[in-house]
Amino acid sequence: MLPGASPERFFEDGAAAVTVRVLLADDHKVVRQGLRMFLGLDEDFEVVGEAENGEEALRLARELSPDVVLMDLLMPVMDGIEATRAIRQEMPDVEVVALTSVLEDASVSGAVRAGAIGYLLKNTEDEELRRALKAAAAGKVQLAPEAASRLMREVRTPERGEHQVLTERETEVLRLLARGEANKQIARSLGIGEKTVKSHVSSILQKLGVRSRTQAALYASRSGLIPPEELGETP
Repeated sequence: MLPGASPERFFEDGAAAVTVRVLLADDHKVVRQGLRMFLGLDEDFEVVGEAENGEEALRLARELSPDVVLMDLLMPVMDGIEATRAIRQEMPDVEVVALTSVLEDASVSGAVRAGAIGYLLKNTEDEELRRALKAAAAGKVQLAPEAASRLMREVRTPERGEHQVLTERETEVLRLLARGEANKQIARSLGIGEKTVKSHVSSILQKLGVRSRTQAALYASRSGLIPPEELGETP
């Protein structure tokens, strides 16, 4: 992956860009160094720390409160899936993007069930990685196409809760969330406040018995709220 700086200081929806604080978690030092160098060339990102295993990632997430943890899945001491689960349970405002060379059904579904908002492969192009980190910080679902196709097969409709328990407004929010819209965009689309959207999203996750927006988006697709090809389509 060749690093390249991005001159853009605005998100694609026109909102002013803010610096995304990223924690890197990978047991290979050379990978962390490469990612730090790559992200350091872009003023939209600040690498706030590095972890070499899941336990350290959890500790640093507590200390540093990053916007996004870029998480390898195969690590010693505590693997990335367990670390993701712990981070999302304890710090729901911290998003996790899985970045791994593994594309196995158990790894993909495990990461998303643990609460990862995104799942990318290590051969991801540099611009796609930048876009995914910004999307995660904004609360947007971001999945590699290969991972999305596997998730549609492997991630089942949640056992706890049914679509009927959602209110009409929650269903509208879920539909937009599944199409990849962030809270600010959903608020604008529906003419409601962003805090109200956050409240609706929390209620949706609780009712569906899921930990992440990604799982909720997959539920929306599997239950017919949106066609599979529209899943996370908003850049």
